[in-house]
Amino acid sequence: MKITEVEAIHLRLPDLDAEQCDGTQDTLIIRINTDEGIVGVGEVDSSPLVAKAVVDARASHSIATGLRSLLIGENPIEIERLWDKMYRGTLYFGRTGPALHAISGVDIALWDIFGKVMNRPVCEMMGGIFHRKLKAYASALMPETIEEAARMAEQYAKQGYRAMKFGWGPIGRDPKFDEAQVKAIREAIGDDIDIMIDAGLAWDLKGALRMAEVYEKYGVYWLEEPVHSNNIAGYRELADRTRISIAGGEQESGRMAFQRLLDEGHLDIIQPDLARVGGLTEGKRIAYLAYDRHKKVVPHAFKTGILVAASTHFAAAIPNGFMIEYTVSSSPLARDLVSREVEFKDGYVTVPVERPGLGVEIDEAVLNRYRVE
Repeated sequence: MKITEVEAIHLRLPDLDAEQCDGTQDTLIIRINTDEGIVGVGEVDSSPLVAKAVVDARASHSIATGLRSLLIGENPIEIERLWDKMYRGTLYFGRTGPALHAISGVDIALWDIFGKVMNRPVCEMMGGIFHRKLKAYASALMPETIEEAARMAEQYAKQGYRAMKFGWGPIGRDPKFDEAQVKAIREAIGDDIDIMIDAGLAWDLKGALRMAEVYEKYGVYWLEEPVHSNNIAGYRELADRTRISIAGGEQESGRMAFQRLLDEGHLDIIQPDLARVGGLTEGKRIAYLAYDRHKKVVPHAFKTGILVAASTHFAAAIPNGFMIEYTVSSSPLARDLVSREVEFKDGYVTVPVERPGLGVEIDEAVLNRYRVE
């Protein structure tokens, strides 16, 4: 079997609001074709046009080469070797950032092909299924009003979610307002549902320490990215001084960044985005860094059903996986691009072990509607 084409497909909503931190407004889909008719799909979480350039770029020299040029004619099931070839072939402009983001989408598509070739689900091909069901949390942007936050929380609870996360938006502008919002959310859903807060890099260390104390009163399960992602010393002191679990890592790419977060930042929960860190291949390496340090892994996945599926297979195939992010965005890219979604019921997703590969199908009409040429 040989790779015959690597497509980087840019999708974008016509009314995109760049002021929002919302990854469901555009995306980059990777589609890999083979000479045996088997097609794999993946997704990139990055600036779509930047990552697309990494895929489509013509070769400049041996370590400055676009991914498509590196992959045409290769055997798609030699995933580890191809990951290394892509990493080495982009050394001049890569190693982290957009190059590794683009490699991520390709890697996910290669795993999809591998599963389809073997007629087995990706999680089984990754080494085995540790978890057949995973808790899924509703993931939403924090609204601007206290009333809307309470309404949304109540709505997600009625939909069956046993965990929910609110992030970015007004968080960090006013400590009293932040407390009023989390208080309203807790009162709306009771004590038995987990609440997580994604602060979106809102504070310095002292501000984060004050708010961790506040959130602890309301039983917040984890506090995510409360300080800047480069503030490793701040992460360490915060994690060491608070009883709330400190989470982060969605902005990182490559396992060395996560080793630093774990060893120097003392994070309790790491959140690799498989469409950014290096795909399922690098994601598994990162998961075992955490496993060796007795830390938990919850993949970040605020994109389409392709990334949700990849994240589900990933969390199912690692011993320290237990939960996935399930965006509740109403974006048609999040809701409609994939016609066979991962099933959600009563607070959990069921790993699609009965379907080969990632187990999802792209709705071509939706893809063509939002495709940017």
